[in-house]
Order: sequence, then C-alpha cells, then structure tokens
Amino acid sequence: MRRRSETRRVAVQLLGFWQDMLLLLVVGHYVLAAYLAYVSLQQSRTAQGAMGWVIFLAAAPFLAIPAFIVLGKSRFPSKVTRRRELRGAARAIWEERRLNKPATRHDPSIDQSRVRAFEMLAGVPLLGGNRCELLINGDRTFEAIFNAIDRAGRYILLAFYIIRDDAIGRALRDRLTAAAARGVTVKILYDGVGSNWLNRDYIRILQAARIEVVEFNANRRLGSWFQFNFRNHRKIMVVDGDMGFVGGLNVGDEYMSRNPRFIPWRDTHLQVTGPVVAEIQLAFAEDWLWATDWPLDLNWDPRDIDGDTDAVVVAPGPADPIESGSLYFCNAIGAARERLWIASPYFVPDTDILTSLKLAALRGVDVRILVPARPDHLTVWLAAFPHFEIVREAGVKIYQYRDGFMHQKVLLVDDDIASVGSINLDNRSCRLNFEITLVAIGKGFADEVAAMLIEDFAEADLLEIPLSRQPRLLRMGAHFARLLAPIL
Repeated sequence: MRRRSETRRVAVQLLGFWQDMLLLLVVGHYVLAAYLAYVSLQQSRTAQGAMGWVIFLAAAPFLAIPAFIVLGKSRFPSKVTRRRELRGAARAIWEERRLNKPATRHDPSIDQSRVRAFEMLAGVPLLGGNRCELLINGDRTFEAIFNAIDRAGRYILLAFYIIRDDAIGRALRDRLTAAAARGVTVKILYDGVGSNWLNRDYIRILQAARIEVVEFNANRRLGSWFQFNFRNHRKIMVVDGDMGFVGGLNVGDEYMSRNPRFIPWRDTHLQVTGPVVAEIQLAFAEDWLWATDWPLDLNWDPRDIDGDTDAVVVAPGPADPIESGSLYFCNAIGAARERLWIASPYFVPDTDILTSLKLAALRGVDVRILVPARPDHLTVWLAAFPHFEIVREAGVKIYQYRDGFMHQKVLLVDDDIASVGSINLDNRSCRLNFEITLVAIGKGFADEVAAMLIEDFAEADLLEIPLSRQPRLLRMGAHFARLLAPIL
C-alpha cells in the first residue's frame, strides 16, 4: 500500500511539473510574441506591415513566431551599412574606369520630367545608343543566352535567383564549362533560398572547370541563418561587357514549359547591347563585391552600336536609403497620360502604388493589370483579389491570363516608356529583394512591347466578377491572405 501511495505521489508531482512547464511554455510564447511585435513596430518599413505582424503574433503566436524569425525582419543594420559602403566602392571603380561618354538622347522631344526620377532612383544616367531585343518565352531566351555564351571571348557574369539541376540547368552548365575550357572567365552568383535544392554535385562540376560559383549571402550569414529576406531576385547575364540580359526567367525546366502544372510558361526576357550594358554590369559588380569582398576587373566601355533606344537600369534593393522599388512603380504610373499596362505574376502592392493606380485611372489613363489566372504561390495569388476590388472601383481593368502561367514583369507607359526586368508588383519585390529592370525610352521599343502585350491580353479574360460573388473558399482565403499582404 505504501509503495502505491509513493508511486501516486511521484506521478502527481510529475504531472504538476509538466503542467508548470506547459504553462511556462505558453506564457513564454506570448512574452516572445509581444517582444517581436515591438520589434516589428520599430523595424517594419510600413504601418501596414507592422500591423500585419502585430495581429498575426497576437492571434496565433505559435505560428507567427517561427514565421517572423524567417520572414519578419526586413532591416539588418550591419548588412545595410556594409551594403551601402560596398555599393559606393563599386560605383567609384565604375566611374574611374568607364569612359565618360555623354548621356546622349536620340529623341529631343523626350520630356525630361518623366524620366528624371528614374535616373535619380537608379543613381546612373539615361544613356542613348542602345539596342533592346525582346526575348519571348524560354526557348527564345535560352537560345540567345547560349549563343552569347558560345561567342564570349573574355568573361561571363551570371546571376539568377533560381538555378536547378535539371535539363536546362545542365545545358547551361555544359555551355559554361565549355566556355571556361577555352579560357573565358566565368563568375556565377545564385541565391541560397531560391536555389535551395541545387545539387552540390552541380556546383562541384562548375568549380572543377575553374568557374567561381558564389551564394549571394554566403559572406553575410552571421546572425541571420533563417532569414528569407535580403534575397537576390535579380536575373543578370553579361558577356564581355558588351552584351547584357535581364528579365523574368530563372534557370529551370518550368521556364521552358516542361512542368505539366504550368504549361505553357509565359515569360519575357531582354537582350541588350550598347552603353547601358555597363549599368547592368554595375549591378552584378555590386552584388559580387557584397558576396566576396573582391572587386572585378571588367570592361566598362561597351562597343558603340547603331542603336535607337535610350535606357537606364534601375536596380532597387532593401539597403537603398529610400523605397526605390515602390517609387519606381509610382513614378511610372504618374508619368502615364494615355496608357499604363503592367504585367506581373503577383499583385500585392503597397498603399502608395494602389493610390497611384487609382488616380491614373480616374484621370482617364487606360490602366490594365495582367496577372495569371492560376497560382504558383496560393497565398500571394489569393491576397491579390481584395486589391483587385480596390483598384477596379476606380476604373482599373484586371486581366487574368488563362493560357498557362504568366511570370513576366513588364511595364508600358503611353507609347514611349517600357520596362522589362525582375520586379514583381508586390511588397517583397518593392521592399525586401534585390531586383533589376531596364527602363527604355523610345517609341520603337515601346511599340514592340505594346504588340507583345496586345497578344497577351487576347489570351486573357477581363475580371468582372466581384469578390463578393466569387466561390466561398476563394472569398475566405482571399480575406485571410489579405491580412498577410504587407509581409508577402
């Protein structure tokens, strides 16, 4: 009897101990959630973002705490300071070594007030004498990229958010190793989150060919191992300082329409020659200096060509002193007088962009937003629907691309401003990622972009059903996703 009593007493004590531990765990979670909410109030770039985190942390701390650890911190003081220092160093090298050619503009009728802000955001001038060639979809894009690699004589600089060890990834690898074998210097930057599943054997094969392969944040990981922010979402390739590529395509079979879930994959890339290639190269040089602490010896004097397009490269990032990604969109929207067409796979803009879009529509501009009808990231896709309602009320037209998945990031203003790059119309691109886009000024290139988008609109349906009449599951998901919009 005494033994049973002793066993019962021990069991009660253990139960009490675990109850206390559970209570301590719950209380600790709420205390930590309160602290992280305070951190979000201090560090979030927008009031909407801070409020989104505060609500999430208060309502579901067990889910919100790990989410905040991974996604919540958008400011890294030491990283920002170091990034700005290295950016200044890279630009000093650029200014020293490039030929100081005048920023000639072939079209004297260009209204400087419409493009001045692009130059200020970029920190580099609008340069004339360029040739820009649209590369529509994966086959055309990688044909041009592979041809450029095969013609490389001195060096190849390549940066992608996603590089996969699949058919197109291995084809790229083989072209690069062949270039290295004939004496071409090859530098590769990839993002550790976007390329998380990249096989180590893939990298070892490249390194065995004396190709430098560097993860973007490899040199800056201390204290932020679990952070998904401060990502390099840029897609860049530069060959010999004379030819550059930017756009929406990463390196993966899905971009070649080989993923059954997303057939066909609609995307747009850009091949560029002329003086503005130096500005594309500058963005890579800054990223390389950030990742390695080593400057690159590059050609800063691209060959003169008979080009008729003026262009400037805008490369926003989270270390910028102002919200350059959001301001890029606001400036383009404000410049529109007759037409504003934007193609983006995601539509989760901040309040400033939403206001600018509504004002543009209210002053009579033909504002069209082209988005995919099917999602690749469900939460971001759902979060767009409440924003659709906000801008549709002002006259903005929303088109849903129905033929496969649309991933391009293209902007067209009137008949003389066009942009192709990596910037999505969402908070992550505008505030948390390093991005790049080329803004071209000139009727010829703008006409080509307009013709391309007209074909895309023909493959899209105008969204006319309000959210209140959408299927119940979509409505419920959209309203929940909207709460997370500031942090998506």
